[in-house]
Amino acid sequence: MQITGQCHCGAIRFTALIDPEKVFVCHCSDCQVLSGAPFRAVVAVPVEQVHMQGQARHYVKVAASGNRRAQAFCADCGTQLYATEADTPKVMNIRLGCVNERAEIHPRLQVWKSSAMPWLHDLDAVPAHSRGRDSPLS
Repeated sequence: MQITGQCHCGAIRFTALIDPEKVFVCHCSDCQVLSGAPFRAVVAVPVEQVHMQGQARHYVKVAASGNRRAQAFCADCGTQLYATEADTPKVMNIRLGCVNERAEIHPRLQVWKSSAMPWLHDLDAVPAHSRGRDSPLS
């Protein structure tokens, strides 16, 4: 499947040919802290199948697995774009939040489930509003 995406400000754009079977959700504490969310959804793509326009900044983090991971983000708006091996990139884990076709792509696997927030399975029971401004919290 061909996907397109960009950072929030549009300074970095990309296209990629992905395998929808390679979409997963990561519940590790690094993904939670780095994304500011309870989990992160990504798609693993060989680097040669990704075409980037623009220059991302990188932050290298040693993951709980012991792997050195380069976290790529836009230096202008801060959008998190992907993570890859720090030394010799082979696979890019593209962040689904910056993929235009994200609603069409469904996770096939969850990893680091032991770190998942215990309330995630209860979200369907939480009152919902279709827009933020309709919420009594806004």
